[in-house]
Amino acid sequence: MKALFLLFTLIVFSFHAFAAPGASAPTKSADEGEGPYNRIILRGVNLIRGNGAPLQGPMDIVIEDDRISDIVSVGHPDVPIKPNKRPVADANTVEKDLTGYTVMPGFIDMHGHIGGSADNIPAEYVFKLWLAHGITTVREPGSFNGLDWVMDHVERSEKNTIVAPRIVPYLGFGLGAKSPILSTTDARNWVKEAKRKGAKGIKFFGANRAIIKAALDEAKTQQLGTMMHHAQLNVVKTDALDSARLGLTTMEHWYGLPEALFEDKVIQNYPANYNYNDEQNRFAEAGRLWSQAADEGSEKWNAVRDELIALDFTIDPTLTIYQASRDLMRERFAPWHDEYTLPTLNTFFAPSRYAHGSYWFDWTTSDEIAWKKNFTKWMAFLNDFKNHGGRVTTGSDAGYIYKLYGFGYIQEFELLQEAGFHPLEVIQSATLNGAEALGMDDQIGSVEVGKKADLVITQYNPLQNFKTLYGTGHYRLNDNNQPVNLGGVSYTMKDGILYDAKQLLEDVKSIVKQAKLDD
Repeated sequence: MKALFLLFTLIVFSFHAFAAPGASAPTKSADEGEGPYNRIILRGVNLIRGNGAPLQGPMDIVIEDDRISDIVSVGHPDVPIKPNKRPVADANTVEKDLTGYTVMPGFIDMHGHIGGSADNIPAEYVFKLWLAHGITTVREPGSFNGLDWVMDHVERSEKNTIVAPRIVPYLGFGLGAKSPILSTTDARNWVKEAKRKGAKGIKFFGANRAIIKAALDEAKTQQLGTMMHHAQLNVVKTDALDSARLGLTTMEHWYGLPEALFEDKVIQNYPANYNYNDEQNRFAEAGRLWSQAADEGSEKWNAVRDELIALDFTIDPTLTIYQASRDLMRERFAPWHDEYTLPTLNTFFAPSRYAHGSYWFDWTTSDEIAWKKNFTKWMAFLNDFKNHGGRVTTGSDAGYIYKLYGFGYIQEFELLQEAGFHPLEVIQSATLNGAEALGMDDQIGSVEVGKKADLVITQYNPLQNFKTLYGTGHYRLNDNNQPVNLGGVSYTMKDGILYDAKQLLEDVKSIVKQAKLDD
């Protein structure tokens, strides 16, 4: 068993753990962010609450320190607002006229690595890209830069001494273990130690079933969250449904779902020359996996769907991270790479047999077609799961496979809409659903009186077009027949502190420009 553990550790953590951490985030300067205010009123906004309610406006939102204290409907569209309907501003109140802007709850990225892929990714770079795209809370899956490094940023973010989203740290199972986890006792002791160190949850890739069962049980006792990437090395014994039955609360990506839906096999139909360590093998055959699962609406499909829902299971699909598999050229030449992608990431994204997710050794039309079909069935399950009461959240897994922090997260919105989600359902997945999965819905996830002032403020209505949320804006013609880029988040408020999203993007451009000069 020791040999198996060591093999597992080598294969899983060689993909994630050994990139050199970048510079820690610098202390927030006095001119970065305004507030929290004793009292501020956001005037005249259109409000998307995040709980499924339709857009409503004009509204005035009153915030005191870091709490929403009042939300007032102040009129009707297309006519002047009558002053007597509005909350009164006293001498200690700051008023911000945002007439016609849209306000939403702060976004929650349920799968956001702070670097950990390529070498030397500065924390400031990641954090500012996240905040610039409205992301105010991030579940950090694995702490591959080291838990101490991550916890330092967790604590400084809580104090708002750095410019960063709220960070919920999960620790990769087995990471930092002084010796192999060979028994259920070892597993329980490791979980207790993870809790002692400050982890809020555990990320699994799979392991011996008895060890996983013990670790999940101990995690529940310690009130830690759990998430799993069901790696093919262990999925035969523990697929997504097996894990949910054992107590897993959240699954990442989609591995483990098709296997739970197999009807005429137990093991994926691997070609005879398949080798898991060959990343093109791994991803090419993954793109042919959903075709081996039960059909939509079949007895097997419905049974798996319904049991997962009954177990209050959460699916965090990260559709975005596999987008290049179905259209490589689109992702390679995305419009944000030129100004916002660090040279170290550009190098990491390029084909390489040594780098995880850089599997473009000879990516073919057939591979892309297989992945397009993969997406179709995967999306059908997500939409069906959601329609029957299942919880779907929004994560990005950026830093791999041509995905850039913040930008990749907004792409997830578009993909969920493609899967059949109404735009309001997409926003709910990105806000309240994530807060519920984290057990934080009493504090964040929707715009309600009494909750924290985590908000996204944008000049355009994203329900009409999610492309307006990209930092590079939406490419379109203006009224003078000139092509322009319009949009991007205007402001992000986290813990009552108001950040200028455009300035955050300018800061990122400067970081990238300097990195190119130093490269």
